[in-house]
Amino acid sequence: MQHFAPFLVPITITLGAFLMVFGLRYMENKENMALIEKGMEPKRKRSRNPSATLKNALLFIGAGLGLLLAIMITSFFNMSEDHAIGIFFALIAIFGGLGMLAAYMYDQRNPQDQ
Repeated sequence: MQHFAPFLVPITITLGAFLMVFGLRYMENKENMALIEKGMEPKRKRSRNPSATLKNALLFIGAGLGLLLAIMITSFFNMSEDHAIGIFFALIAIFGGLGMLAAYMYDQRNPQDQ
């Protein structure tokens, strides 16, 4: 039984995630069918928002760059763990914020037609 212990957690997590997605889609389909039977309009799918996708992409790119820069700074200056943790959090927040600012500025220059 000890051989299988390391495999149980990833299998359980994967199976749980699959069942959750399956259950949510099943219930959504059931709800839409009930609305159709009553003669009502079923819920529409969410429309994709490219602006939100851009914002998330630039946030993650900025956070990744901040993390990379923090690793380079702490290894170059041979910093202790106590000082390195502060630099990691600060640079991730700064570069993530710069990514969000870039997304905001892009949205201001290119308004989306609604």
